[in-house]
Amino acid sequence: MNIREEIEQREAMFLSPQAALSLNSKGRERQEEADAVRTCFMLDRDRVVHSKSFRRLKHKTQVFIAPPGDHYRSRLTHTLEVAQIARTIGTGLNLNLDLIEAMALAHDVGHTPFAHAGEQVLNELLPGGFRHNENSIRVLTRIEQHKDRNGLNLTREVLDGVLHHSGYGEGEARAFTLEGQVIRLSDKIAYVQHDIDDSIRAGVLRVEEIPGQFLEVLGTTHSQRIATLVIDTIANTRNMIEKGVIKVEPSPEIESALKGLREFMFENIYRGPVCKAERVRAAFIIEHLFEYYCKHPAKMSPLYAQIAEEEGLQTAVADYISGMSDAYCVSQFQDLYVPQSLVPDARKDLPTGS
Repeated sequence: MNIREEIEQREAMFLSPQAALSLNSKGRERQEEADAVRTCFMLDRDRVVHSKSFRRLKHKTQVFIAPPGDHYRSRLTHTLEVAQIARTIGTGLNLNLDLIEAMALAHDVGHTPFAHAGEQVLNELLPGGFRHNENSIRVLTRIEQHKDRNGLNLTREVLDGVLHHSGYGEGEARAFTLEGQVIRLSDKIAYVQHDIDDSIRAGVLRVEEIPGQFLEVLGTTHSQRIATLVIDTIANTRNMIEKGVIKVEPSPEIESALKGLREFMFENIYRGPVCKAERVRAAFIIEHLFEYYCKHPAKMSPLYAQIAEEEGLQTAVADYISGMSDAYCVSQFQDLYVPQSLVPDARKDLPTGS
């Protein structure tokens, strides 16, 4: 028996009956030989961490575009906060933490530069629309490369969790694993709370402006609200499972407060004057880049030229732009559209001291 098989046996012995076991995975699109040490979900996590799309998250906007200061969240720090919250909930429910971590680290690799501003622009430009959760699946199955083949060939459990992490409406489809449902909720817990923190730091929100009825339920500080949501979710989900209701969910009062706080943030911050002004500028850049690359597809890297031939030019351009970091997107725009002198600097040829 090798190490992976020992880990799979431990999962079967000690994890919750509702947990997704590595041994029972629905598998990958392309069958692979099993690793001697890592389970299938551990492999998925490692492939995501080592991917270029994951590394680019450190230079992608979470809420505010290129804010001054070192302490604002990026898309990468958001991803890590989601992973931390989800692992805590998963531990409390005795679920598969390797699967949770793989989903958490992968869930936002399809996000555009300039946060939801970039997503909205591409959604308007593409005939079929653009949604970042679906694009994350595209990145993981088509754009990233593994062993010279398209996609990272992740398990169906991870891909399903990534696909269903977005949205928070009634009646929406849920991930088929409880681990995937943990990611969906943890995403909301993370971004609502840390976006409040960043908004206060940016001076566009004061604690006094947050509706008191939500703070009374969840807590007045960042850590109190996260603790309330995590502890309540664990307790309420355990209670529901004992009654035969297999889903991850906070209690009604706590969930109502979270949704109310989320809607408050949408109305006052995400759709507020600061983000709106940033969105106009971001849209201008992305629209012009989209038009340029549609006219000059040869300027994209070979992978996207291949996609253009196989799936259409607009799809390839959207893939190319959505993968850009904020800084690279701006630099491309500057190189293409901002006038620059092409006259050589004659001073470089002068003797020292001239």
